[in-house]
Formats: sequence, C-alpha cells, structure tokens
Amino acid sequence: MGAVKTKRMPRAVREQQMLDAAVRTFGRRGYMAASMDEIAELAGVSKPLVYLYLNSKEDLFTACIRREAAALTEAVRAGARPGLPADRQLWEGLCAFFTHTARHPDGWAVLHLQARTHGEPFAAEVAAMRAEMVAFVTQLIVVAAREAHRDPDLPEREVAGLAEALVGAAESLADWANATPGVTARQAAATLMNFAWAGLGSLMRGRPWTPPAAPAAGSAEGEVTRPRDAPRP
Repeated sequence: MGAVKTKRMPRAVREQQMLDAAVRTFGRRGYMAASMDEIAELAGVSKPLVYLYLNSKEDLFTACIRREAAALTEAVRAGARPGLPADRQLWEGLCAFFTHTARHPDGWAVLHLQARTHGEPFAAEVAAMRAEMVAFVTQLIVVAAREAHRDPDLPEREVAGLAEALVGAAESLADWANATPGVTARQAAATLMNFAWAGLGSLMRGRPWTPPAAPAAGSAEGEVTRPRDAPRP
C-alpha cells in the first residue's frame, strides 16, 4: 500500500481527486475488476474516506459516469458554436467530440464500454447523455433543412433516424481512432463528415437516395428459394 496523504483540502477538491482515480481505474481495469483499495491508493486517501464521500462502489461508478457524460456533452456544445451554418456546427461539434474522447480515453471507456455492459442504473445514465446528443444533432439537421428549403419535406422520424445513425457512427469511430496510432481528432471528424454530411447535403438539396422498386410478387428476384424437400405453405 502506498502512503496515504493526510493534508487537508476542500471536500470538492478531494472528491474530484477520488473521481479522477476512479475513472482511471474503471476505464483501464473495468468495473468488476476495479477495487476500492486500488482507487483509494491511487487517489492518495484511505478507503474509509472514499466510502465516506461516495458511499459505495456503485455510487462511485455512477458519479464517474455523470461527471464524464457532463464533460463530454459540454465539450461538444461548446465546440458547435451557435450562429455558424449547420454543417460548420456539426464539423466543430465532431472535432470537439473526437478531441475530448482522445484526451480522456479512460472517461470514454467508462461511458462507452463499462457503463453499457453492467446493466441498470449505469446504462440509463449513459442513455440519457446519448439522448441529449441525438437531440442536438437532430436539431442541426432540422436547421440545415430549413436553410435549404423553406418547407423541407423531411419527416420527423427520418430526421431522428439520421441523428441516431450519426451519433452511433461517431461512437464507433471514436473507439477506432483511440485504438489507431496517428489518427487525429480532425482526421476522425473529417472521415465522419465525408461519410455522413455528403449524403445529408444531397438530402438537404432535395436529392435523397431512394431504394430500387420492390420486385413484383412471383418474379425471379422476389421468389423465396426453398429447400428442395421443404413443403409449400
């Protein structure tokens, strides 16, 4: 065991110190493998003090999720400055997202991997953050549509689906970028803009991609192949 610091400091400062240690431990070792002894030692405090401040391992983990979720959301909103065109807001927001997740890989691991795989109430905390992100991106798409058309023909459900897809792609790309040496936040953001906004731009201009017509019933394309001996309905 390392030496425990005894210097007094404000409760809020000490609590953040504990959360820093907990995020690092949870992010690198996982929720189940992380121990309160290890977190206390890394924070330079006694284990009873961690329990005094944060009650239990579950409460400590929840506090970590809330802090990291709030920091990520704030970073994205600060990056996507109001007043810019919608595509620039999305670009700046994505740059902020990938910059934050790259600078705080342990926090991102807590949010994207650990919290989601250990059930309620942890998953619900992350779901709330994700819903806020989706709502934010949905609004950007709505604004872009209004800029492109006075009366855009974009159903609400379709816009929400586009936002869900974009947020999901950003989450996956953040994992890839953090695991791939040499990938910068701007490169990750540019990759997603080229993947997503090019298509969204066409949609805004009234040129959506449409699927081919469904094959007629009984046609060669539409006929379902059955095993040779399978009975017909």
